[in-house]
Amino acid sequence: MTRSHSAPQSDAAARALTAIRAAHTALWLFFASSIVGILIAIPLGALQAALWMSLFVWAELAVLLLNRMRCPLTIAAARYTNDRSANFDIWLPNWLARRSRMIFAVLFALSQLWLAAVLLQR
Repeated sequence: MTRSHSAPQSDAAARALTAIRAAHTALWLFFASSIVGILIAIPLGALQAALWMSLFVWAELAVLLLNRMRCPLTIAAARYTNDRSANFDIWLPNWLARRSRMIFAVLFALSQLWLAAVLLQR
């Protein structure tokens, strides 16, 4: 049985979407663990580590701001599927994908306030 001409495009789109989802998930894990890491580093006195992790997250925020608060990987993934569920572009449970931005925005804001307070007391 021969494959139709459109099958390779579908296979290519599926492979591209899989690669984007893998990259997006890896980056999400990095930034989520950085935010949690800041909250762990501060009470341990590892302020240099907290500052580095903060810098990484601020850089991510700059990228989001430059893209109207849309992740460039979400934009790329949208080219390969019509699915627009909260987790179409990342391997997270749908409930977490829907709430991730709010959860980590609050945690990051709190971490930055705490870090600033600790640094100002030095």
